[in-house]
Amino acid sequence: MSFLDMLIKALKDIWLTSGFVSIEGGQLIMIFVSFVLIYLAIVKQFEPLLLLPISFGMLLTNLPLANLMKPGVGEEVGGLLYYLYQGVHFEIYPPLIFLGVGAMTDFGPLIANPSSLLLGAAAQFGVFMAFLIALLLGFTPQEAASIGIIGGADGPTAIFLASKLSPKLLGAIAVSAYSYMALVPLIQPPIMRALTTKEERMIKMDQLRQVSKAEKIIFPIIVTILVSMLLPPVAPLIGMLMLGNLFRESGVVGRLSDTAQNALINIITIFLGVTVGATASAENFLQVKTLQITALGMVAFGFSTVGGVLLGKLMCWATKGKVNPLIGSAGVSAVPMAARVSQVVGQKENPSNFLLMHAMGPNVAGVIGTAVAAGTLLTIFGK
Repeated sequence: MSFLDMLIKALKDIWLTSGFVSIEGGQLIMIFVSFVLIYLAIVKQFEPLLLLPISFGMLLTNLPLANLMKPGVGEEVGGLLYYLYQGVHFEIYPPLIFLGVGAMTDFGPLIANPSSLLLGAAAQFGVFMAFLIALLLGFTPQEAASIGIIGGADGPTAIFLASKLSPKLLGAIAVSAYSYMALVPLIQPPIMRALTTKEERMIKMDQLRQVSKAEKIIFPIIVTILVSMLLPPVAPLIGMLMLGNLFRESGVVGRLSDTAQNALINIITIFLGVTVGATASAENFLQVKTLQITALGMVAFGFSTVGGVLLGKLMCWATKGKVNPLIGSAGVSAVPMAARVSQVVGQKENPSNFLLMHAMGPNVAGVIGTAVAAGTLLTIFGK
């Protein structure tokens, strides 16, 4: 056999064993979807810190023969992403994300205005509305609970609950949750304007009182005890959230607080995003259920915004115009994006209006509220 024949045979063998020959239509569709999400993350900057790793994980898992999510069996080594995914499977990544979120979050506005807890609770209305609709569409209670939590606009909590109750839907739920979080500035303003009058949107609120250091230190400890005792399944999320906040407020562990806010949360974000995206394989993602989940996620998110704004209107009436209803929309836990939306919508009506700090109260209450909602659903429907 001549050298040319050997070369042709080698090239032919390489081609026949390549992914180009093995690729299927479903994988092509999912690769295209990953390209769209990559575009949205980079060009439109829709929640890029998580959407970019999620979309690239989706790309990797749909490359034929790469086997990056292949399980390890016996002595046979599995794929890289399979092992990284164990951080999701064993519920490690979401609580660590919460540790970083807690270290970055100031609970002062919530402590200064405890009624914000009510707005955070009202914004969970969409969670239970989507849950009921999902049941009517034929989803199991466990699947419906996992879909409903999208309404809380909290990606780590959605992942935490879905990985426990309906792991097969994890990819679709995670992508929907983070997509809607990224679209907060587009989804919420029309709902906010439709439910409020111009006069309500122009309301200025009194300055919040100064919160003492002692209050900020005691708060995470008390919340951890109360919520974890009431809903033990959600203790990992609430515990890590409040530990991160205690790092921040104690003032004695600056290095730990800095690590939680930066290095740790960045590393976990990469692992979480890529491995969650890797669950969106063609066989798992290209189903009627995926489209239903996407639609129900929008329903959940919309009704959560409605619930917060309507309670804000009620509080406005009860206080004789001292509460701007727009801050109710910040009861979803997309921190601090939802609070910024309240600020932007209010300032468009009244340029001298500053609602950001008032909206941060319901916003951080929403983080706690979504975790409590997840704990409630997990307590009821967990196996």
